[in-house]
Amino acid sequence: MDFELAEAELLLGRTPAVLRALLSGLPERWLRGNEGPETWSPLEVLAHLIEGEKTNWMPRVRVIYEQGEAGQFAPFDRFAHLRASEGRSVDDLLDEFAALRAQSLEEVGALQLTPADLGRTGQHPEFGRVTLGQLLATWTAHDQAHLVQLSRTLARQYREAVGPWQAYLSVMR
Repeated sequence: MDFELAEAELLLGRTPAVLRALLSGLPERWLRGNEGPETWSPLEVLAHLIEGEKTNWMPRVRVIYEQGEAGQFAPFDRFAHLRASEGRSVDDLLDEFAALRAQSLEEVGALQLTPADLGRTGQHPEFGRVTLGQLLATWTAHDQAHLVQLSRTLARQYREAVGPWQAYLSVMR
């Protein structure tokens, strides 16, 4: 499927509500459960999305839009969120994410990006030259990947409790 900015904006705009529906009001044991060593809990995933909103997606959009090929992306610390979320409630994190995402989408809309703009390039620290369209598509897919991760992590909290039905629930494997 080719990238369509309007469709990406629809998906990106829905993520805060999906997160709120999945996480708000859950007991702490559900919010802090994970899939095992070196995996993230739902709270940690939410904090990671907040960190990305602050230091990854829009800063990189700005680099490409304002500096073009000469613009270098700052490296993204994929684990900074582990410190940033300590002691905060899920609703506080959900509110922050929703506000940041609304601000990001407003800023993207204000750029009035054209198809030619989506071809603008910047320099990723690992991948080299990337386009604005690729960055925006990745942002959209990144949200979806973490929504899958959250759903899987929540389901796996009942891995043992489902007993023999594990065989029919691919999410448990």
